[in-house]
Amino acid sequence: MTDPKAASPTVPIRYPDLHPSGALGRRAAALATACRACPHQCNVDRLGGALGQCGAATRPGISAAYPHFGEEPCLVGRTGSGTIFFAGCNLRCVFCQNASLRFPEGGALTTVEALSRIMLDLQSSGCANLNLVTPTPHAAAILQALDLAAGQGLVLPLVWNSSAFESPQLLDALDGVVDIYLPDFKTADPERAKRWLGTPDYPEAALDALRRMAAQVGPLALAADGSARRGLLVRHLVLPQGQDDSCHVLERLAQAIPGTAVHVMGQYRPMAEATRHPPLDTRPDPDAVAHVRRHASELGLRLV
Repeated sequence: MTDPKAASPTVPIRYPDLHPSGALGRRAAALATACRACPHQCNVDRLGGALGQCGAATRPGISAAYPHFGEEPCLVGRTGSGTIFFAGCNLRCVFCQNASLRFPEGGALTTVEALSRIMLDLQSSGCANLNLVTPTPHAAAILQALDLAAGQGLVLPLVWNSSAFESPQLLDALDGVVDIYLPDFKTADPERAKRWLGTPDYPEAALDALRRMAAQVGPLALAADGSARRGLLVRHLVLPQGQDDSCHVLERLAQAIPGTAVHVMGQYRPMAEATRHPPLDTRPDPDAVAHVRRHASELGLRLV
């Protein structure tokens, strides 16, 4: 297994190298004119005003942006993770833990120029990284804003904090842009995915996305001070009565990407529409969460 502190504190941030050639802008334009950012493959012309299943417009919707201290310690450091919460989502999880932030009415539309200023302001605040939460519907606008901000000195490590419901086309566009992938792997059960996430295709699509992310950035690598510099860190939220599915998630992850870093989370609570979908109207058993964590360790996954 790769030494988690093998990375140098001077590991280069990758996206600034794509700014001088205009590559970020070209990638953004390709995503906007025929949106294939996720497995829904809507292929709509966002620049022409068409909306896909996520309902996102060309202008990015932002719910909040601030130094966040509730993320994993390797992302927070001493100064916080510079987090931008985007409105909208390409999934419809009935148990969404950030429902008030994710859906379009939870955020205000802004401009690419304003988004780039937010990125630069978070850097000026001393944040350890730039953490984009639920970014997938706004990928084209994000790349445009990143291009503008890179031209004005943005050099923070870029964290792509998503549901892992990304398409190969989007991940190709993000190659050389993202430093740290922070995806969920929600379920390995197509029936649960259909009932609770809105698409039975999620498990296979997510696993394919995770493989591609790992190929781009490698295992999670930390600087000498413990801060994340590059790599893949997979999150999994244990759901009520979900121990078996959680173990299956981890088994598939360990088979696909041996030794990868994983955060097994036990803080689920009923949110959004969960109260209408038993057993999601309860909390997970702490013993079940502990069992899932032990299983992750037994599989050789790197618990974070």
